[in-house]
Amino acid sequence: MVDSCASWATSPAVRSSMRANKQRDTAPELALRRAVHGLGLRYRVDYRLPLPGVRRRADLAFTRVKIAVFLDGCFWHGCPEHFTVAKSNAEFWASKAMRNIERDRDTDFRLAAVGWVSIRVWEHTDPEEAANRVAFIVRGRGQDTD
Repeated sequence: MVDSCASWATSPAVRSSMRANKQRDTAPELALRRAVHGLGLRYRVDYRLPLPGVRRRADLAFTRVKIAVFLDGCFWHGCPEHFTVAKSNAEFWASKAMRNIERDRDTDFRLAAVGWVSIRVWEHTDPEEAANRVAFIVRGRGQDTD
């Protein structure tokens, strides 16, 4: 049994709040999916990537043209515009963001090595703008629907 006092969280309330954060179907992700779908593109959701030895998932995937789309949260992925260090447990959260950034780079590198393209979208990006960018890249690789 794990002692909740040994948790990374600064209190049981913080732990409960953080555990309640959704991993998929967040408001920004749903907005992006609606916008991409509205442009006539079809995609896979929460797609397990074909990367041997690691478990990584794309928020959207266009499997025929090998494109993975990631909607990165500003806090979790160290957005250069909006990332701020947490007031509580600052060292832990800064380190967590750095590990996420390193993992994101590693994912992009591994995908490129197997012929995939990574598209990274910040959560603060306008969904229509992001969808147009995604559509441009997907159609440039020869796919209209999935």
